[in-house]
Amino acid sequence: MPAHPAAVYSRMSTRSVAPADRVDLWEDYNRRALVGLRCSPYSEDGLLATQANAGLGGLRLADIAGNEHVIERSPQTCRTSPKDSVFATLLVSGQAVFLHSGGCFTLGAGDLVLYDTRRSYLLGFPTAMRQLLVDIPREVFAERCLPGGLPAPMVFSRGATAEATALRRLESVLSGWFDRFDGRDRGRGQCDPSDGRDLHDRCGPRVPGDAAAAERTVLDLVHCLAVRGGGDGPEGRDARLQLAEEHIDRHLSDPRLCAEQVADALGISTRQLSRVFRQAGLSPSRHILERRLARARQQLADPASARLTVADIAHRWGFASQPHFTRVFREHYGRTPGELRPARRGRGRGQEEALRAEHRPRGGPSGGRQSSRETL
Repeated sequence: MPAHPAAVYSRMSTRSVAPADRVDLWEDYNRRALVGLRCSPYSEDGLLATQANAGLGGLRLADIAGNEHVIERSPQTCRTSPKDSVFATLLVSGQAVFLHSGGCFTLGAGDLVLYDTRRSYLLGFPTAMRQLLVDIPREVFAERCLPGGLPAPMVFSRGATAEATALRRLESVLSGWFDRFDGRDRGRGQCDPSDGRDLHDRCGPRVPGDAAAAERTVLDLVHCLAVRGGGDGPEGRDARLQLAEEHIDRHLSDPRLCAEQVADALGISTRQLSRVFRQAGLSPSRHILERRLARARQQLADPASARLTVADIAHRWGFASQPHFTRVFREHYGRTPGELRPARRGRGRGQEEALRAEHRPRGGPSGGRQSSRETL
């Protein structure tokens, strides 16, 4: 994955130039900011379009709005202006037609199309439109979204229940990222596209929030849609299981981590998430608990963590309290956390008391143990 540079923001509008110069301006700006293409307006007013571009880690984002027009990336343009990316284009408003060598898709508001910029395509907008676009380097797409890359364009509809959640969340994340660039500052900081300098030099670096986290979310959502595009067969379920496990491992220290949060991150329902984990022979909540216990056990046995208390380690891996951690740890491993600690000299009296406390019976005078639950 590429490093996360400071986010860069640029913006332009064809309204700032004479009608006869608008198409040339639009094509030149897109060639430098996004991709080489040809544009044909279909309105008596000429091309009235605006575009905002922002960096998001190793990704590039675009927020594009305009009146009726067609953009085309012909085979000749693919040769003279190469671009090695996969585009995820989400139509926020309006209608569109996507034409490629293998057929034609009709898109409505809320729909998304995935396509490879190395191959020719045409996008036509018969009405006023707005779209959010994610520019994903092809090697990143193959690594994070769909192993082997994109075999052909895929379309996803918000009218399909299984895809609607992921599409809505993707729109929210992308719109939210652009919102981080203060709208009032956008106008004041608008770039002059006729300036010959690089976009970064003209518009300057900005760092609006946690780019790395937002980038992971976008790639995770595109991954979910891409594997769903291949159906609900074993390959799609395996990919979603891997994605869920990766998300859980990244968020084990968050005490709020739960099955609902994981399902939301993947853009699926908790019931679907349970079906995904069924192939692994356990529930999502049980998997979270076992991963937390495994990481805590590893740290307990690490001499480098000897100065950390059991409570410190329990908190580090998302457990709500030390007593709860000790109980579920003993039930799972048959030993207390303190028994796994590496021996070291000079152990203080307080630590000795904490270790002895782990062996005291719980549950009242009878010493009975509480029943095990999949509490996180």
